[in-house]
Amino acid sequence: MPMDRYPPIADHGLVGDLQTSALVSSQGVVDWFAAPRFDSPSIFAALLDHDGGGYFRLAAEQPEGSYKQLYYPDAAVLVTRFMSPDGVGEVIDCMPPNTSRTPSDRHTLIRAIRAVRGTVRFALECRPRFDYGRASHELDLRPEGAAFRAPGITAHLQASFPLERDGHDVRGTVTLSAGETAAAVFTVCDADGAAPAPPTSDGITQQLWEIVDFWQRWVRTSNYRGRWPDMVHRSAITLKLLTYAPTGAPVAAATMGLPEQVGGERNWDYRYTWVRDGSLSVRALLDLGFAEEATAFTHWLRNRLHDHEGKNGEPLQIMYRVDGEPLLTEEILEHFEGYRGSYPVRVGNAAADQLQLDIYGEAMYALSEGREIGLQADYRGWKSVARTLDWLADSWDRPDEGIWETRGGRKDFTYSRVMCWAAFDRGLRLAEEWRRPADTAKWTQARDAILEQVMERGWSEKEQAYVQQYDGGVLDASLLLMPRVGFVGPKDPTWLSTLDGMDRTLVSDSLVYRYDPAASPDGLRGSEGTFSLCTFLYVDALARSGRLREARYTFEKMHTYANHVGLFAEEVGPSGEQLGNFPQAFTHLSLIMAATTLDDALDRQRH
Repeated sequence: MPMDRYPPIADHGLVGDLQTSALVSSQGVVDWFAAPRFDSPSIFAALLDHDGGGYFRLAAEQPEGSYKQLYYPDAAVLVTRFMSPDGVGEVIDCMPPNTSRTPSDRHTLIRAIRAVRGTVRFALECRPRFDYGRASHELDLRPEGAAFRAPGITAHLQASFPLERDGHDVRGTVTLSAGETAAAVFTVCDADGAAPAPPTSDGITQQLWEIVDFWQRWVRTSNYRGRWPDMVHRSAITLKLLTYAPTGAPVAAATMGLPEQVGGERNWDYRYTWVRDGSLSVRALLDLGFAEEATAFTHWLRNRLHDHEGKNGEPLQIMYRVDGEPLLTEEILEHFEGYRGSYPVRVGNAAADQLQLDIYGEAMYALSEGREIGLQADYRGWKSVARTLDWLADSWDRPDEGIWETRGGRKDFTYSRVMCWAAFDRGLRLAEEWRRPADTAKWTQARDAILEQVMERGWSEKEQAYVQQYDGGVLDASLLLMPRVGFVGPKDPTWLSTLDGMDRTLVSDSLVYRYDPAASPDGLRGSEGTFSLCTFLYVDALARSGRLREARYTFEKMHTYANHVGLFAEEVGPSGEQLGNFPQAFTHLSLIMAATTLDDALDRQRH
């Protein structure tokens, strides 16, 4: 069965080792993999350029038949099953988790194969293209395996069946009968890294079960007992897969360059840590009982505040690399054609230099939520928090680029002001609870001034709603977070009217758009689909406002837009297809937020 040049974005599962990850299509092709970190240059990137990106295919050769992909229950072990009249075969993909706080230069992708019934012939093609296809490599092929050597990096491929040279790449075939197994193991290391021991059937089987046990033990620590355990736990596993274990920082998505509109220019690199996304994940993780992961991110966040000590300017960038490095220079990979011609393909992210004032609200929200598990800033940490809020008190009243990272100039975004209010609100609470020194008068004055300003300029009498930007008339789904942070009560008449306005202008058959780019130009060409994050925030807001029937309907309908293994990209397109980088952490954390809010509301209604 020939591989698709560009399979649907949703036609993939995710595996990872908590420092990097790989996408595997339902045809058995690894078409995205970067190492040694999420944000490292790619080794396989056929998803962005079929001819020049590189891929690793291991699949059953079947002229006719079907295939199916699934996860092992409660684990990040992916099974791709090939079914034909001659037999049934499986490819099992996984990566051994590395929970160390020390970054590793060695990362292993295990690809085990087995015949379940009949006779199955498997074919392997391994065609790495290092540094986004810009670096050439040499092949050293020996009976014990292949070594692909590129500047600064080596990848070893070892298989329990013969491999043969194909230019600077390798291929191989093996025929298995029912009950027989084989494996191919791809290991990335530094330039001088030695090859691991050749794979054996018993050794691979033991590793697979150890990986399953790791994930299932972790899921068992969840305290979620609600109505949707499969979706919630799959989202939790996905969030953990997208979190860099050495620092506790989650990336926004596993990929870069996947389009929000096929053929369009909205193609961004999401392999970095956004302060906003990570901060909101703290509440979602705590709701499930994953205190260790929530704690790790708050420490990462405090370190970013410490890094700014003695410096001028904004205390935080909107995003960083997973190790806290602030430099994210954006460049275009001109030699990549992009997914189905979606050019340009960008690496790095120029939005890191934008001013987005809402991040201070989310950061303080995260630090405040951590109180329930005893997270309390030490004296130095509190001084960093206090300096940040002192700076914000002098800096909140100015235009910014806003949560959606528009490239059409700075504006007075209502959501940014709301989250600045949340920053002062949480800061005042923490100062009182922790009995810490603070200029509470200044913070109180700023908090109250923001409230007055939003009520005067962020509310539209014409629309009878809170609007995207001051003195405008466009609604914006980011404001769905207003009740969650306490800026407005969930049953306040102004909020209920705003929710009605969103129903009319942003909601399409229960799916939610961010805003209308035609009515509020964002400096970019093209359109986009509905935002899955916004749909789950809509569920959260509906549940808080008592519209439980609509909330449950929207939530459960949204599940039908997940892919075959329960993963979501950033957007849902006009034909129900998934668009944007994949899978997206923000979507999965908002699913968890929506599920826990809706569960609580339904439980209260029942009583």
